[in-house]
Amino acid sequence: MTTTLPTLAHLLAPILASTPAPHRLEVTFDDVTVAVSSNSQALIDTLAHYFRDFAGGGGATVVPVVAIEAAPPELDLPFAVQEREGGKSLKEAYAELPDGRVVRKLKTGLVFAFGHGENYAVGPCLQNDNQVVNFINNRFIELRLKRGALLFHAAGIAEAGQGLVLSGFSGAGKSTLALEIMRHGTDFVSNDRIMVARGDSGRLTMTGVAKMPRVNPGTVLNNPNLASVMGEADRKRFSALPQAALWDLEHKYDAFIDDCFGPGRFTLSCAMAGLVVLRWKRDASPMTASRVDLRRRRDLMAAFMKDVGLFYEFEDPSEASLASQDSYLDLLGDLPVLEIDGGVDFHQAAMACLDFLRDIRR
Repeated sequence: MTTTLPTLAHLLAPILASTPAPHRLEVTFDDVTVAVSSNSQALIDTLAHYFRDFAGGGGATVVPVVAIEAAPPELDLPFAVQEREGGKSLKEAYAELPDGRVVRKLKTGLVFAFGHGENYAVGPCLQNDNQVVNFINNRFIELRLKRGALLFHAAGIAEAGQGLVLSGFSGAGKSTLALEIMRHGTDFVSNDRIMVARGDSGRLTMTGVAKMPRVNPGTVLNNPNLASVMGEADRKRFSALPQAALWDLEHKYDAFIDDCFGPGRFTLSCAMAGLVVLRWKRDASPMTASRVDLRRRRDLMAAFMKDVGLFYEFEDPSEASLASQDSYLDLLGDLPVLEIDGGVDFHQAAMACLDFLRDIRR
């Protein structure tokens, strides 16, 4: 027997009818304004504080998001669990509807529903505001990708309007390196996702995501600009641990760029001057930095190619979720690429990245 699945509007109608959402917030990422409505002023205040560098409207494109603070909703849908690579713990289940997708966070019960321009978050939003932040940012990512950009698993920094994309496999220290480079006066572009597109002029543009870097205790202890994010008790506790133990800690802090480096240092979009790929490892070998040709080093491409994930709505079910290596190579063209190998040394790597960027700009 075939079950007829509801539309988004029908599925959420009882919740939306009984829960007005009069509180408003507008944030603008480049030319896209996300207009958030909620039944919770506390949630709006939390999001306004988080996105304070991007407050206000005026974007050419407006994306509505409705966030309802409530108990985890019980939805009678045929959810499938999203498998993860490498045996990682399962985080999400999803169900496809005729006009969109519903994603349920397995741990928190928070539900996200989106499709055809409608975007909803329903459940314990305030307790899990980081997931709502990610949902808002994913709406912006989707728009950029639908306009032709490719998604990179990378951080980014910029100097004098010219940016570097800093890529590497998960845990390589992309964010830590970006924040180390920031100590030398650069701007911050993105923490973990970057969209790259080629404009009408033929120049590459890199666009980041309005998400603050989440840093581990080792990163904080080794970067004086981050001192304010860690309390004295944590500082004493973590300072007593060996460096190897600090690297693997799951404890994270949000590092707000304006608090740590001063106002006006978060630049969401700029020209892309080069790409850095981290291949280093935690050993005593010397760090090395050398330019490479990606067409001869396709083995490096897995470090930055990124699947669009569950929060991307395909207009055509036959669309591939991950662009091909050739697509990335065609986009990047003859862009300068720097490979950093050998042992981990964030200070030396920061200097190598700055030298690389400044050499390109000459």
